[in-house]
Amino acid sequence: MKYSIVFPGQGSQSLGMLSDLRSNFSVVNEIFQEASDAINLDLWKIVNEDQELLNLTENTQPVMLAAGYATYKVLASEINLSSVSIAGHSLGEYTALVASESLSLFDAVQLVRKRAQLMQIAVPSGSGSMAAILGLDDEKVIEICSIANEVGVVEAVNFNSPGQVVIAGEKNAVIYACELMKKSGAKRALVLPVSVPSHCSLMKGAAMDFKHSVDNINFQMGSEKVLHNVDADYSSNIEEIKSKLVEQLYKPVLWTSIVQEMKNSGVEKLIEAGPGKVLAGLTRRIDKSLSGSAIIDVTTLKSTIEEISNA
Repeated sequence: MKYSIVFPGQGSQSLGMLSDLRSNFSVVNEIFQEASDAINLDLWKIVNEDQELLNLTENTQPVMLAAGYATYKVLASEINLSSVSIAGHSLGEYTALVASESLSLFDAVQLVRKRAQLMQIAVPSGSGSMAAILGLDDEKVIEICSIANEVGVVEAVNFNSPGQVVIAGEKNAVIYACELMKKSGAKRALVLPVSVPSHCSLMKGAAMDFKHSVDNINFQMGSEKVLHNVDADYSSNIEEIKSKLVEQLYKPVLWTSIVQEMKNSGVEKLIEAGPGKVLAGLTRRIDKSLSGSAIIDVTTLKSTIEEISNA
């Protein structure tokens, strides 16, 4: 069976996540220790003790990177992996690059911490917003956003699956766009509990600052093929990887296209490595012939290994 491995982004974090894997595999502890050392912050303590601290963007991003990579390393320690490609949703793209050995964990944790801080200060607290739009096609969502732009910046930023698009921008414009979406037949227009309007043009200034950080990091061409968020395509050189990471801050996440690209390359199953089951859940909505599963504990780890082994 041909499979791809995918890594979740911000929003899949939960208090106490990965406890089962950590108590059974020492590599989880080692990775969290290395990630914590990189930014001088006890990430495992945050995961287990404080939901509010866990949900702070500048903490969430390093934590989710460590969690996704730790899950991947647990899987790799139990079975010889041969995925067709790997990818990550938004922040998860960094986890994919670490898994492919394009980027060291130490550098990646510092990089995403910086990314989070720049995103947080790019838009004054309380003035940005994001919302999930369910039940409208991509073109309709884009069209309504362009109408709502008379109120302020609002753009379609996450194409997660057919009929599920996330918009982001200035708070008033997002609220107005949500009203228009409902009038146009959206099943739901749900404002998300986030303070940073990710992947929209409001992040262009942050991206320019972030470029300096990216340029100072040592990247390699990785051992695995990584599909990038901004174009659902691979990179052919290191400069391309860097520029795609910078663009990712202010350009949409083309998740539907990434999964379709995996399908076109013969993939039958997506394995989500990291807390939560968001990406596994989106898989069948994008293409019913694909299956998706998530590794969140020892039980799901064993069933995934069994599936790969018996295929």
